[in-house]
Amino acid sequence: MHTFRPILHSMKHLFLLCFFLPLFAAAQDCNLTREKDQFSQEPKITTGFIPFKTLKRFSLSLDATKKEIDFFFNLTGVPDQCFDDQSTAVFTFEGGRLKATFKNTGSVNCQGLFHTNFKNLAVTPSMLQRLATKKTLSIKMIGTRGEVDLVLNEQQQEQLMKAINCIITEAKTLL
Repeated sequence: MHTFRPILHSMKHLFLLCFFLPLFAAAQDCNLTREKDQFSQEPKITTGFIPFKTLKRFSLSLDATKKEIDFFFNLTGVPDQCFDDQSTAVFTFEGGRLKATFKNTGSVNCQGLFHTNFKNLAVTPSMLQRLATKKTLSIKMIGTRGEVDLVLNEQQQEQLMKAINCIITEAKTLL
């Protein structure tokens, strides 16, 4: 019986290594910047603006503080797009049947700027987890001057999921 203990002990380590290896591999691909928030002076992690070259060009910055994770859209390819507190972003996931709607939490503007926030918690909020695990086919931005459809190709879907996963993982270090 004692001869099996070293083997069992080694198997436990091998199992743990195999379990956590994908997490380390994914973490190495993250291109995040740590900085101080210009207003609160608290630590902040950001992806910086990631450009998406769809028919309607836009960029997205994901920022995390100890309180929240902010999705900041800049619709550079849509002139004069206005958003207010009633504006929404509708994410359509792989398969087309599952959707999620998020309200604008940013200020009223006509520069194509849209924010939506999630709480930064020890347990990832379910809607944020869905964004990290399901491919987003499209994002419909509904503002005061109409709708803008942002359709993502396969590479952009992967890029978005990866960025969200990175920010979720690193945001936990701020708690």
